[in-house]
Amino acid sequence: MVRVSRVQPGGIADEMGIVPGTELLTVNGRELGDFLDWEFLTADDELEIEARLPGGEHVVYEVERPDGESFGVELEAPNIRRCANRCEFCFIEGLPKGLRKQLYVRDDDYRLSFAYGNFATLSNVKERDIARILEYRLSPLYVSVHATPWEARKVLLNNPRVPNILEQLSRLAEGGIQFHGQLVVVPGLNDGSVLEESLRDLYAFGDACLSVAVVPVGVTQFSHLYSGRSMDRDSATAILEATERWTERARSERGEPWVFGSDELYLLAGRELPGPDYYGTFPQIENGVGAVTALRQRVAEGLHSLPRLDGRRIGVVTGASMAPLMPELLTALTERTGAAFQLIPTTNSLFGPTVTSAGLLVGADIRGALAGRTDLDLALIPAETINDNGVFLDDDSFIAVRETLPMPVYPSYDFVDVLSLEPAAAKARRAGAAA
Repeated sequence: MVRVSRVQPGGIADEMGIVPGTELLTVNGRELGDFLDWEFLTADDELEIEARLPGGEHVVYEVERPDGESFGVELEAPNIRRCANRCEFCFIEGLPKGLRKQLYVRDDDYRLSFAYGNFATLSNVKERDIARILEYRLSPLYVSVHATPWEARKVLLNNPRVPNILEQLSRLAEGGIQFHGQLVVVPGLNDGSVLEESLRDLYAFGDACLSVAVVPVGVTQFSHLYSGRSMDRDSATAILEATERWTERARSERGEPWVFGSDELYLLAGRELPGPDYYGTFPQIENGVGAVTALRQRVAEGLHSLPRLDGRRIGVVTGASMAPLMPELLTALTERTGAAFQLIPTTNSLFGPTVTSAGLLVGADIRGALAGRTDLDLALIPAETINDNGVFLDDDSFIAVRETLPMPVYPSYDFVDVLSLEPAAAKARRAGAAA
C-alpha cells in the first residue's frame, strides 16, 4: 500500500486535491506496491493516477506533469523487509535489551540498498524482485557478500537456504546492474583461502562490481551468537595483506584500487592509513573506509578559516580506536588557533570495551567523560553519536546531556564546523549571561 503522509502546499498533488491519508492505487494502469513504483511510474509526462481519498472516495486524476516538476508528496514509510539470517557477527544480535524498538529492526531490503545505500545480503530476494531490479535499473546496489563460496556463506549467514550469491550477482550484472560489495571477515570462517576466492570472484565481475570493502568482524559484550575467534593484530595484518595484493592488481590492470581495507583493519594491524589519493571518490566512506583520511583532509583544508582562540580550553571526546590518531590533528589545530585542546578517550559503557568506535559512544559515556570538568571552556563530541532527532543509542537526548554538563558541548564532524563559529557563539553566551 502506498499512502500519502504529507502534501506540499502549492504543488501538483495539492492542486489535484490529494490530502494526507490518500491511498495511491495505480499509475497508468500499473498497481503501486511501494515507493519505488511511485517514483519510477510517475516519471512519464502524461499520467492517469487512481487514488482513494481518506473518506473512501475513489478518484482518477488525469495529469500532464511539467518536465522535472515534483509532485510534492511525501509517502508513509514502507514496510521493511526483515533479515532471515542469523549471522554470528550481526550488530543487532549484539545489542543489549531495553533500547528503543527501532534499533532491533534487522532490515535486509534491496529497496533501501538502492535508495539509501544500506547493505543487503539479497538472501530474501525472489525472482520477481530480480525482475523488478532489472526493470527499474536499481543501480548501484550495496551488497553484503561476506563470502562467494556457497557453503562458507551458508555458515556465515547461519542460513542453509541462502541463495547462491554468485548466481544472483551474475543475473544482475548481465542486466546492467552495478554494485558495491562488503566482506565482513571472521577469523577462521572467511579469511585465508575463502577471502582469496571471494575477491577473485568479485574481481571477475569487472565494471559491475564498483568497489569492495573488507571489514574486520566486531562484537559487543552482548554478542551471544558469536563463536568465532576474536580479531587480533596478526589476523588483521594477514587480511590487510591479502586485500592489498588485490588492490595492487586492480591499480595495475584497471587504474584504480577497487578493494579497500576499512580504517579499523588498518588500526588493528598497526598500519598507517593511506592518503586521500588512495581512496579516490571515497566510495565506501559510510562503511568506515577512508573516514579517518577524509577527516584529516577536511581539517587540513579548513585550518585557514579558523579564528584565533587563544586561551580557550577545549575538550575532545573520542573512542579508543581514534585516540592514537587525534594528537596529530589537535597539534595542528593548536598551532592555528592558540587554543589548548585536551583529548578525552572514552570507553563504551553500553557495548563494552571491544567496541572502540567514537560514533558508537552513548549519552552515558558523554556524561561520564565531561561531568565535573569545570576546567574546560567547551567540549566537542563526535556528531555521529546522535541521530537526526538528537538522540544517542542509549535513548539519552543530546539536549538533556548538554544541560547537565558544566560547559557548552557541541557535536562536531571535523572540528572546523564548530571552531569556525566559536567566537560568535562565545559572544552570544556572554551576552546571555549578562542579561
